Amino acid sequence: MTEAAAHRAVRSPQLVFLHTAAIHVQTFDTLLRQLRPGVRARHVVREDLLVAAQGDKADANRAKHEVSDAIAGLAAAPGSVVLCTCSTIGESAEAAAAPPGTRVIRVDRAMADQAAATGPNILVAAALASTLAPTQALILESASRVGVNARTTRLVVADAWPFFEQGDFAAYLRRIADALKTVDDCDVVVLAQASMAGAAELCSGLAVPVLSSPRLGLESALALMDANAARGQSF
Repeated sequence: MTEAAAHRAVRSPQLVFLHTAAIHVQTFDTLLRQLRPGVRARHVVREDLLVAAQGDKADANRAKHEVSDAIAGLAAAPGSVVLCTCSTIGESAEAAAAPPGTRVIRVDRAMADQAAATGPNILVAAALASTLAPTQALILESASRVGVNARTTRLVVADAWPFFEQGDFAAYLRRIADALKTVDDCDVVVLAQASMAGAAELCSGLAVPVLSSPRLGLESALALMDANAARGQSF
């Protein structure tokens, strides 16, 4: 590739993934090949952002600033879409000042919209407790927007997270699925973390739908890119 061609490629609109775990790269690459193989994509992995977000309340502002700095430093070309795949930092990512002409969306927003439409009794499940409050707030925001009086309850599968940290993803998903099979008295289950998506496939016998964010979030990001292209690559 010539220098001029390389410059044009860098300045072309693209889909930028902001991850806080490297495992999500393969997950979203696979989904992107299924949904839109021709889209230019770039993955940015920042595990430190999740670590900062899990700190105590005194560090909350610092964590938000770190997310803002990460978004500002993505150097995405006008017309690009940044998909934050971490629910814990999703609110901060959407609130951050993005590069000019770039839109940032959180991966769980489309899932929250679908949950609100399916509810009103919504169970929010997570392996990491810090993800629950942001996801619940997003669901209630979605429900309020469409006039639904949603009620959310929590399920924390805390003993699943050590498997994730150890890289034993099969055990991680099995533990989550086992916990989900015991739930009742809800209309829909929401998996608060993108890493939990595979657990839905292990719960085919559950009486209520189980929603996960990766596919829904990516479809939403691609729709934004399409709309942006139709408007001449400007938001």
